[in-house]
Amino acid sequence: QTDYPQDRIKVVVVNDRSTDQTAQIVDDHIQTFPGRLQAFHRTGGKPGKAAALKDAMRHAVGDIALIFDADYTPGPGLVRQLVTPFLDPEVGAVMGRVVPRNVSTNLLTRMLDMERSAGYQVDQQARMNLRAVPQYGGTVGGVRISAVQAVGGWRDDVLAEDTDITIRLLIGGWKTVYNNEAACYEEVPEEWAVRLRQVHRWAKGHNQVLLRHAWGLTTSGSVSVRERLDGLLLLHIFLMQPLLLLGWVIAVILYYMNAAEALTLLIPASLLLVYSAVGGFSAFLQMGYAQLIDGHRHRIRLLPLQLLSFVVCMPVISWALWGSVSELFSKKELVWNKTTRYNKQVSA
Repeated sequence: QTDYPQDRIKVVVVNDRSTDQTAQIVDDHIQTFPGRLQAFHRTGGKPGKAAALKDAMRHAVGDIALIFDADYTPGPGLVRQLVTPFLDPEVGAVMGRVVPRNVSTNLLTRMLDMERSAGYQVDQQARMNLRAVPQYGGTVGGVRISAVQAVGGWRDDVLAEDTDITIRLLIGGWKTVYNNEAACYEEVPEEWAVRLRQVHRWAKGHNQVLLRHAWGLTTSGSVSVRERLDGLLLLHIFLMQPLLLLGWVIAVILYYMNAAEALTLLIPASLLLVYSAVGGFSAFLQMGYAQLIDGHRHRIRLLPLQLLSFVVCMPVISWALWGSVSELFSKKELVWNKTTRYNKQVSA
């Protein structure tokens, strides 16, 4: 139903090693819409989205590839919105806004809606406004194929292929653009176990990119000081929870050693207060502002529960850090855990 010219679009459905009825469903759709779709049934190769993209891109035509996860529902005008920024020859990637469609399912989905709103409506938009480093998010976005090829193509040995390509494009002199008007609807996890596995994969993949590209970003001559600073902050985002958890452990130890007063001589209380008020709680501040911008003022009442969610995710993210560091030396094979889907649809 897209309003994009049909003769300038090719849809490739990537069926990545499915063991259910996905292959048959895809083939049935191809017969229903002959000439409109092409199937790529991937039955082998490395696990992970990056590996699937690497193989699927061989079927791409033209220089712009838009990528959607299977549970996303793009509107008729979304293709045009995502393609337009590529008129700038310096743009290597474009990202749209992700909006949950199963918000009303339970408390977790409502909390994740607040998180998504903060991440896109506030964080991504601010990075775009400040000419910093908006992040290509892996879905509801697109890449310039020639740009991806220029920086080495998709790497199939990383869990966060979106962060990886964002940083490599940045180092290579390409821009990433965020379009807040290009909204697409997704299905967020409805169970805590699924949510925590997803967070673990994100954190581990993000830290993999940090360990591989932090130095290259720091020394790149094609990156401005503003982009270098913001890019490094972006790469370190999943270190906040492990450092905070470590800080809590040290604080408890110092308390029982009666060394708390001695610590205040080394670190002024005012500095600790500023960090707690501005640094540690910045994510919750973003959530609050996002709800005001979106007109969902009543949802701010869920902010205290977001703090509990933050605490629950802390050990998971900390364990992911250990995994990314240890696998840097062990060279273990990549393990990809697919996110459970619930097939919840909404009417247009």
